[in-house]
Amino acid sequence: MGSMRLGSSEQYDVIVVGGGNAALCAALAAHASGARVVILEAASEEERGGNSRFAGTVFRAPHTGLNQVKGVLCEDALEDVSLCSMSSYTPEDYLKDLQSTSLGRNDPLLSEILVQHGWETIEWMKDKGVNWELIVRKYYNVENLKDAGKIDIMSGSPVKCVGDGVGLIRDLYAAVERTDIVVKYGHPAHELLLAGDAVYGVKVRLREKYVDFHGQVILACGGFSANPAMRRQYLGEGWDLVTVRGTKHNTGTMLRRAIDAGARPVGHWGGAHASPQDINAPPAGDITKTPVIPRYSYTYGISVNIEGRRFFDEGEDTFALTYAKIGKMIGDQPQAIAYQIFDQQTLYLLQTRYSTGTPIVADTVRELAVKLKINPNVLEKTVSDFNNACPESANFDPQHLDGLCTNSSLSLPKSNWALPLNKGPFVAYGVTCGITFTYGGIASDTRARVLNNEGKPMPGLYCAGEIAGGVFYHNYAGGAGLTKGAVFGRIAGKEAATQAQLGLSVKK
Repeated sequence: MGSMRLGSSEQYDVIVVGGGNAALCAALAAHASGARVVILEAASEEERGGNSRFAGTVFRAPHTGLNQVKGVLCEDALEDVSLCSMSSYTPEDYLKDLQSTSLGRNDPLLSEILVQHGWETIEWMKDKGVNWELIVRKYYNVENLKDAGKIDIMSGSPVKCVGDGVGLIRDLYAAVERTDIVVKYGHPAHELLLAGDAVYGVKVRLREKYVDFHGQVILACGGFSANPAMRRQYLGEGWDLVTVRGTKHNTGTMLRRAIDAGARPVGHWGGAHASPQDINAPPAGDITKTPVIPRYSYTYGISVNIEGRRFFDEGEDTFALTYAKIGKMIGDQPQAIAYQIFDQQTLYLLQTRYSTGTPIVADTVRELAVKLKINPNVLEKTVSDFNNACPESANFDPQHLDGLCTNSSLSLPKSNWALPLNKGPFVAYGVTCGITFTYGGIASDTRARVLNNEGKPMPGLYCAGEIAGGVFYHNYAGGAGLTKGAVFGRIAGKEAATQAQLGLSVKK
């Protein structure tokens, strides 16, 4: 039996645990503040980037309209400006969306910081080399809409990264590589190094030894979305079986370690960002498939479970304010399967990502039911009841809440875009639940300092990104997560660098 190799130690001003959007923003901010920085990434270089690598990379931030947004776009993206219109998105709009999606439970101070620093963080990221473009080609079928006048894109989601998650991670790592920031791949953090409440570093688990890293610690290593045991424990029955949209490395290890060390758990531990994914979604994030299998055009049709019954209001609001809770609703259905059904009136509106799916097509609803292995009588009644409840008005407006709502004959309404399904052939797409990230996390203040169970900052410990709880409950305003990670990553980086320079790091 070989002898166990003893550990060693390394000293830095700031240690960033994680390798995604929040972590890289933290590292860059700390470096810009004069700190010696190391990034500890559990993944290999090929798989680096955390959940951010798989993200659609929409960033939600307040702005005054298209003229302001145009100022951050890369040169190649400017040609799309002529296709679009975009209204302003005020700080008040943003706060309202955070409050409504979280049913008023979101931390008001953290929410205020997120809103206040959102746009300047997008500009800061542009200065670091992130390439921005409009969201129009991601969420709108441009070829089908460009002849109908300006495409009025959602003002709350003004920009995304060129190349989606791969592009975001490429650009941020390029910024890191232009500095002397040290990146350690294959270095999963294992536990915190503690002196009472204070943190003076992290222990990293390697193949044959542990290595201690000493310095101010920023936890930006995600939640527990890739841990089936924790998903079952906190999210409930069936969640251990759902499709994971992101990295396999978000196992919640340092989230648990922080709580064990005295950090206060906050947020919605029974909630998660979970959205409709193609029924053939891979069980874990696959960069060749995951980015193109979301199915978010449910607003233009109806969704039924395998029993042929509708189970949510498909037109409650724009998909950007509902999609992150629809996954759970699908997961709660028999076999965690649903079918999105459209007719020929709205097929042209489906997001381009639907082209990667396999549509089930039939001339009649009965034939469609047979192909879907749904009781034909039940599905025919569901569609008939829905059609009879649709308004006679033809003021259908796919780009805005149009108020076309079903009447009171349905116990479950469709509040907008309620067009009858009566123009065959009919088309269905199978969908399932895919988890993106978890909402439960550890408490932090407006300076990104981790708070203990008594509400006091834990010296030497900061957090940003999905591991930081308190902002999202029940649901999520699309694009707010990446902005939150970047905003508080910057804050954490500056704070940790300042403390390191003041010589306030805790010594063993």
